[in-house]
Amino acid sequence: MIRLALLRLLALPALVAFAGPTNAQNAPLPKPMLYLLGDEYYSAGGKNWIRHRYEVFNKSDYPAALFAAAPNLPPCGLNTNSSRSWVDFYDQNGNRLYGFCSLGSPNDLASIWFATEEGTIPPSWIYVEITDRQTNNKYRSNLADTVM
Repeated sequence: MIRLALLRLLALPALVAFAGPTNAQNAPLPKPMLYLLGDEYYSAGGKNWIRHRYEVFNKSDYPAALFAAAPNLPPCGLNTNSSRSWVDFYDQNGNRLYGFCSLGSPNDLASIWFATEEGTIPPSWIYVEITDRQTNNKYRSNLADTVM
């Protein structure tokens, strides 16, 4: 009888470890899968620009809470209701190109971009990093082309 109780006691942690997370909130988020949608030409400030438009293919895998307004976290400039997570573009060498601090839902990952002045060669490859400012977790995407 004591052996059976001891066996159960020793087996329980192994079963819990094998089962893994018990709900979706504990599951790790996937790596963002970034791809180029295309370019958009526009003018602003007396200059011509090219907006390089991207989408995160697996945006639906990210919870809405990740993009909720977070007034308890530091502001983004004068925006005191910036989102919990910020999305930043980087070139292949890790240089920051542009960022978004007020995306309101995972669906907004379908229309992210960075711009270069017309006549400027964009970096060959870029990636995005989603930073969850509440947990300090970072989710880095694949390298994506800047030309179609």
